[in-house]
Amino acid sequence: MSINGGGVTRISVSLPEPLSRQLDELVRQRGFESRSQAIAEMISHQVTAHKKEQGNEIMAGTITLLYDHSTPRLQKALADLQHEHVEEVISSLHVHLMHSQTMEVILVQGPAAMLQLIADKMITNRGVISGKLQLTTTLIPQLHLPHERRKNAG
Repeated sequence: MSINGGGVTRISVSLPEPLSRQLDELVRQRGFESRSQAIAEMISHQVTAHKKEQGNEIMAGTITLLYDHSTPRLQKALADLQHEHVEEVISSLHVHLMHSQTMEVILVQGPAAMLQLIADKMITNRGVISGKLQLTTTLIPQLHLPHERRKNAG
């Protein structure tokens, strides 16, 4: 059950009986291997939410958009936002759906507050039907060092 490749720490949790039954039902319905696995996932979500609230924590995640691609200038506006935030936008993928709709998933990494700002700028465009920012505390390894850091590292 190790999340980051480290060891496992055992803790004891006391729950009221009704909550314990609800946890067991959740474990069964979602297919977790154990209560521990379910609780670890819940704690991970809470830690991520807390770090997101802190604002400056570096996080990775996705911005998922569903939009009407027939809306004038929408695709250009979304592309321009990605270019404007090239340091945070890692990659994007879009899929054309039925009825003039497109789903776009944008992989991002950077300070949580900045990622929320980018997501908000995208989601509030006319023609965007829905959008969501999903973050994780696990980071994407940096593949290349900036030129100046390469000179100083060698």
